[in-house]
Amino acid sequence: MQSRQSIEKTAKTVEEAVELALTELGATRQQVDVAVLEEPTKGLFGILGGRLARVKVTLCISPEEKTITFLTELAERMGTTSVQCSEGEAEDENFKLELQGTNAGRLIGKRGQTIEALQVLAAVVYSRAGGSRRVLLDVNNYRAKRQESLVELALKLAAKVKGSGRRVIMEPMGAYERRVIHMALQNDKEIVTYSEGDEPFRKVVIALRREE
Repeated sequence: MQSRQSIEKTAKTVEEAVELALTELGATRQQVDVAVLEEPTKGLFGILGGRLARVKVTLCISPEEKTITFLTELAERMGTTSVQCSEGEAEDENFKLELQGTNAGRLIGKRGQTIEALQVLAAVVYSRAGGSRRVLLDVNNYRAKRQESLVELALKLAAKVKGSGRRVIMEPMGAYERRVIHMALQNDKEIVTYSEGDEPFRKVVIALRREE
């Protein structure tokens, strides 16, 4: 589904009317649908009683484009410069957004709290524009780097649990990071992981499977 903005313009020719509409919309010909409502006609002797061309030009903005524009403008308002936001490659049907920029650390926040909040906002904008996929946001490749360190930490803590026989409670994490921990240890037959507590202080617990 797409959000659509339409305007009508009149001019001596259809092409002139379309150009007027494109200028007002700030769009290219490839970004719009054009409906000719009235063809121009010549009046008596080519002067009197003529009719102008009238067109309806509809700007088609996809949910993806709208979300990218929203995030770009928001990042700039938050003090990030040289902002570039684009759709990245996803392994599944998710809508993955990649945001790059200078001073982008403020878009990530402590323990990724800001990036999680931005992802929620982006998901709301995307959904309201008609999008149906799950939104995933990454900033300056933070997710990939963080995922690597989380997997390493999960394996280290799992080894500690096996050695001591005592469960380990990790620091509070967002839903995405908790999922990384669960996925990293899901095939370990000696270990079980689960989450406890309420947001935003929900934590992952790593324990021996016999405690389950």
